[in-house]
Amino acid sequence: MRALLVCTNHTDYPTKPEKTGLWLSELTHFYDEIADRNILIDIASPAGGPIPIDERSLKRNDNTNDKWYHSAILRPKLDNSLRLDSIDPQAYKLIYLTGGHGTMWDFPENTRLQEIVRQIYEQGGMIAAVCHGVAGLLNVCLSDGTTLLHDRQITGFSNMEEKLVGLKEEVPFLLEDALKAKSALYSKSFLPFLPHIEVDERIVTGQNPLSARKVGRKVVEEMFDK
Repeated sequence: MRALLVCTNHTDYPTKPEKTGLWLSELTHFYDEIADRNILIDIASPAGGPIPIDERSLKRNDNTNDKWYHSAILRPKLDNSLRLDSIDPQAYKLIYLTGGHGTMWDFPENTRLQEIVRQIYEQGGMIAAVCHGVAGLLNVCLSDGTTLLHDRQITGFSNMEEKLVGLKEEVPFLLEDALKAKSALYSKSFLPFLPHIEVDERIVTGQNPLSARKVGRKVVEEMFDK
């Protein structure tokens, strides 16, 4: 079995000098849950090459980040990610869209990403995404012309969370609002930044960084334990 984990290449905010990119724990916590299964794991990005890491996510004390960021298995994949244009969707049973604010710029309009998600879904595979990575599902259309998210139970980074992290004026759109505009049945945790996931058939989404491990566990449960 093969899984495709997709990360952003985007680093710049419109006005803030800080750099964005992948929020590291959204990759490592999910990876930690699936790594001991018999799964071949590839990491890809829109442009390929090195994955930028959001500086703030590297500053947190996180044993799982330490374990995998310095791993001889994962680190080379982060430094040399596959280009989405080179991916054959037929090879994969699972796709996971990691987050980090960078995804808000290079995921939503990426037609190759949309096509890969569609093909994996329509061949019976699992679709998973967390936090801002859910933005990569906004414009996915299925072969019958319907949108992937229509009437689906979905979560993703909330308007309130965006406001609380001080980036509401930096992002190109608010993910919660965009999901609702696509007729997704959006839900969120009672309090900001608590773990929250939604499962709708073969689509698993997580609200924020603390949800990534729960997304991984649910994917493993759905794929292996049922």
